[in-house]
Amino acid sequence: MKTLFKPAPTSPPPVDWESRFALRTAQMKRSTVREFVKFTSRPGMISFAGGLPAPEFLPVDALQQAAARVLEKRGKQALQYGESEGVAELRDWLADHHRRRGLRITQANVLIFSGAQQALDLLGRVLLQRGDKVIVENPTYLALLSAWRPLGVEFLAAPMDSQGILPGALVPLLRQKPKLLYTIPTFQNPTGATLSHSRRADVVELLRKHRVGIVEDEPYHQLRYEGPALPHLVELDAHSTASGSLDTNTIHVGTFSKVLAPGLRIGWVIGPEALLDKLIQAKQSADLQTSTFNQLIALEMLNSGFLDTQIPRLCAAYRERRDTMLAALSKFLPRTVSWTRPDGGMFLMATLPPHLDSARLLEKALAANVAFVSGAEFHLNDCGGNTFRLNFSNATPQNILEGIRRLGAILTDA
Repeated sequence: MKTLFKPAPTSPPPVDWESRFALRTAQMKRSTVREFVKFTSRPGMISFAGGLPAPEFLPVDALQQAAARVLEKRGKQALQYGESEGVAELRDWLADHHRRRGLRITQANVLIFSGAQQALDLLGRVLLQRGDKVIVENPTYLALLSAWRPLGVEFLAAPMDSQGILPGALVPLLRQKPKLLYTIPTFQNPTGATLSHSRRADVVELLRKHRVGIVEDEPYHQLRYEGPALPHLVELDAHSTASGSLDTNTIHVGTFSKVLAPGLRIGWVIGPEALLDKLIQAKQSADLQTSTFNQLIALEMLNSGFLDTQIPRLCAAYRERRDTMLAALSKFLPRTVSWTRPDGGMFLMATLPPHLDSARLLEKALAANVAFVSGAEFHLNDCGGNTFRLNFSNATPQNILEGIRRLGAILTDA
């Protein structure tokens, strides 16, 4: 009797994708901070981990109205492909805004990105190659390390204090011929420290002398709660050539994520045209362009003067939350713990006695429904294990008090 069904031929095994990964992926890992976003949905969780704006101050109604106006007036443009450089009117607005601060720039010196993080990522791709050295503050922004590590660069750790980078400590690092210095000069992430006015001038002069470029990341600059506003490094560094073009050793990176809405994903770079031209080429390979719709919504909000009222509201609310956290730390934490006292921004950093590991304490904190980020994530050279970062912008004052009380109980037991 003949067999009616033939056995299916044995299929070859699927591709072993892990064996196909590029070598540089060994330097990639999930962002600890981004992973913590998942914890915010846990019932009863008080999170000081992410750098999130306060949800109650996200301008839902204003953005909804702006989106409706954009669709009514410019719908076909908003929903179509646009220029890789960004919407011309938005670039004009940013150029005019910075000209009022004394920086002589034009639309040609401004390039729009899908958030400041994309700008940092593409700056690395354009400027850095394996073996290049980059000076960074120690500690520094975790996502910058994540973006540039796979490029095979060597990070040189620059010590800092409550007034930012120590210019004198840069001298031996500059002898190693780095290509760039990366800095968050105002309300630094993770410490909240601000580079003083005199140090800004010293750093700009020193790096120009050594012909080392500066990447100035300024996401928190407008969130100042006390003290006078300080100039951007690019303002101190910029010169105009005889032709009027921008001549600067500093690349300025900015974003609307902290003062408008992070979901819009709009950042920018200010720099010389030659650099921006190469960045445009990199951006075209990455995503073609930043969302035209989102750019036009942001432009509509800016032209309405929304930030003139929104930024003071944010500063008043975040000042209260910062003060609440500082008072709660003094009340509930043991005297062996110290912390920074930022003049603005979203973060402060606490330091434990040397024998304590904040990563181990985090396990107990999560069990008590309170989250922070271990400082080791932000540090180079295997240090910072006894530090941790706290965000004060997202939680309400009541939750800040309760969260720090829980942390205090955990630390007292430790």
